[in-house]
Amino acid sequence: MHTEEKNNIPYHIGIIMDGNRRWARRRGLPTLEGHRRGFDKVKKIGRWCKNNGVKILTLWAFSTENWERSRKEVEYLMRLFKLALSKKEISQLNKDGIKLKVIGQRERFSKDIQNLMKEAEESTKNNKEGLLNLALSYGGRAEILQAIKTIVRKKIPDSKITEEIVSDNLWTTGQPFPDLIIRTSGEQRTSGFLLWQSAYSELYFSDKCWPDFTEKDLEEIIENYGNRERRFGK
Repeated sequence: MHTEEKNNIPYHIGIIMDGNRRWARRRGLPTLEGHRRGFDKVKKIGRWCKNNGVKILTLWAFSTENWERSRKEVEYLMRLFKLALSKKEISQLNKDGIKLKVIGQRERFSKDIQNLMKEAEESTKNNKEGLLNLALSYGGRAEILQAIKTIVRKKIPDSKITEEIVSDNLWTTGQPFPDLIIRTSGEQRTSGFLLWQSAYSELYFSDKCWPDFTEKDLEEIIENYGNRERRFGK
């Protein structure tokens, strides 16, 4: 499910928001302050993407492996997620015309966070200006595994299972695949982010930690993307 980009603007961008803790350590600040500053950046990136013509943004906010971090850090992140899904923040999405979808293992979160997810999605479901996927307790292998289980439950015979069938049973069902994936903090790997969907995505690795990422950085990356030739294996 590839997209045709208008004026070489990526239709769908995925971002691995890495480096919050590193950012804090380099400044002698508590780890949690790095996450707070990272959250502040999340509130801006959607508008930056909209300003630059991007229609779909997928943000990896919490991985399946992140549950293994310290209890204090996980609890703080849960508070940030509650804030991100609060009526105040969702009202801004509605003002901007952005639809929200949460992708990931929703069942691993507390009931109150699950309810906030549902309420936020319901509140924004009719917005048409863009789509924000918030990846929470997300892992590419976990996504493919759940797609397989769903296909088995549907009793689809193996002769009928195609790439399209698999795509239709992912958490991103119905969405075009990402044209561009960005990872911050200097790490040069995707760690399974949108593992199925990113087979032909362009990759860009920024040396900046996520709290330092700016709109100018985004614009330069989009310009870099526009100068690449995408062949999709042809």
